[in-house]
Amino acid sequence: MLKLLKRMRRREVIMCLLCGVFLLGQIYFDLKLPDYMSNLTQLIQTPGTQMSDIWMTGGMMLLCTISSAILCIACGYLSAKAASGFTYGVREELFHHVTDLGQQEMLGFSVPSLITRTTNDITQIQMVIAMGLQALIKSPVMAVWAIFKILGKSWELSLVTAAFVVVLCASVAVIVSTVLPRFRIVQKLTDKINRIARENLTGINVVHAFNAEAFQNEKFDHTNTVMKNTQLKNQRTFAAMQPLMGLGMNGLSLSIFWVGAALLSSIPAADLDAKLTMFSNIVVFSTYATYVVMSFMMLVMIFMMLPAAQVSAERINQVMNTDPTIKEGHIEKGREIGSVEFRDVTFRYPDAAEDDLSHISFKVEKGQTLAVIGATGSGKTTLVSLIARFYDATSGQVLVDGIDVKDYTFDALYNKLGYVTQKAVMFSGSVEENVGFGSSIHETSPRELDKAIELAQAHSFVRNLEGGKKHMIAQSGRNLSGGQKQRLSIARALARNAEILVFDDSFSALDYRTDSALRAGLNEQLSGTTKIIVAQRISSIRHADQILVLDEGKIVGCGTHESLIQNCPIYQEIAKSQLSESELA
Repeated sequence: MLKLLKRMRRREVIMCLLCGVFLLGQIYFDLKLPDYMSNLTQLIQTPGTQMSDIWMTGGMMLLCTISSAILCIACGYLSAKAASGFTYGVREELFHHVTDLGQQEMLGFSVPSLITRTTNDITQIQMVIAMGLQALIKSPVMAVWAIFKILGKSWELSLVTAAFVVVLCASVAVIVSTVLPRFRIVQKLTDKINRIARENLTGINVVHAFNAEAFQNEKFDHTNTVMKNTQLKNQRTFAAMQPLMGLGMNGLSLSIFWVGAALLSSIPAADLDAKLTMFSNIVVFSTYATYVVMSFMMLVMIFMMLPAAQVSAERINQVMNTDPTIKEGHIEKGREIGSVEFRDVTFRYPDAAEDDLSHISFKVEKGQTLAVIGATGSGKTTLVSLIARFYDATSGQVLVDGIDVKDYTFDALYNKLGYVTQKAVMFSGSVEENVGFGSSIHETSPRELDKAIELAQAHSFVRNLEGGKKHMIAQSGRNLSGGQKQRLSIARALARNAEILVFDDSFSALDYRTDSALRAGLNEQLSGTTKIIVAQRISSIRHADQILVLDEGKIVGCGTHESLIQNCPIYQEIAKSQLSESELA
């Protein structure tokens, strides 16, 4: 928790310090009331007291109460503002940090867990700061201050108060140490519930199609029940705190009056001054003792929130302390234009038992088309992901324009690439915003957006949408078909005017006619652009300048369609399963 609070900005720190000063003033005025109460008791009991003296004392008590109320309001305002400002900064920093993480780090955190940490966990921190900052400062200060003010009045009453304080402290410590491990379990169960709910909502059509509603409900209910039982244990444990504090406060008052009555009876009846002083001390003592127990009751409220906030802070720090393994280089310009080269590249996923790619070497020059084909799981997507530095090669070099991709700044590298992912990803927003998504060294004009949409063969359906390019796309593109999303995804890459275009199996949802028109447009209008195409269909790549055939992460064939159909057995098998006899001939 303290480690996370170190990220608090200067403005919030100043607000917290001001809040602390106001709290000290509030405590001062609160603890002055028993002194005035003692004076008032003595004035009432003393013969010949003027009414003006009583009014003066009462006025001072009223002034203390009003001052304490004003400081309390100011402190509440500042603590709420500091809490919201702090959590705003942490949420912003956490989101930006997650955005900077690479694929390797993302494997260590599930998406539902990261969402929970960005929302629920940060809210727990905000609640503690907004509601608990005052009590966290006020309670111990008031308790210690009150104890010091009563220590010299009666050692017997001080001993009784000390005994109750020790018992209450021990009880609170036992309860908090019991529930803290359970709060960690609750946060993990929250992640699990989010994951199950997210999977169910995302795959709702599959759930319906396979009649799996009962299975999904049972899976959710099981986790939900475990979480409920864990929370019940926590709340039952915390439920003991409130009556314990009430018993302590009332028991302490009763003990003080009981011991005080014994002390009063031990004073001779003739010594009225001593009896009056003792009676005044008992009244003041009972009030201060009540403040001490009330301080512990405020701490109880904080201790009910603090364990959950502590666990949340640990989870946030876990993400913030995860450094990206993909480090940015410093080079902004390459030696060549539009070239991609692999030099004996080997790659293994983190914690994998064997290499996914082994000793891959090839080079594609500016304007050429490189195709990558192979069986499912042969490493095609892994190969092209190394170009965009989603991962770094385990050994060997991946060069773009003659420079190792590790040496480029991120802006310089990604300005050279137009990348179309295997799964078309759409964002909430208009068609225009999705096609012009991101920033690039080249400013994308409306005319270039239209050109990219037309080249991607998306103009036919975009113009029929309500609003055309202004048509709003739902989250994840749910209001578009698979082919429509894929064509807009291709248009997004084309709109960047990049030197190198990478298509990771991006034509799979297109019909043969659209596929053919798209490839013809690419060859005609982007003849000077380097194209790397991962494909399953030979018809999409047969005219490529160079075709790589992968099998179990190794290159088993490299050449043109004509040479591979003669010399590469695996390519021959793929061709026989897809092409007719006349096409093979």
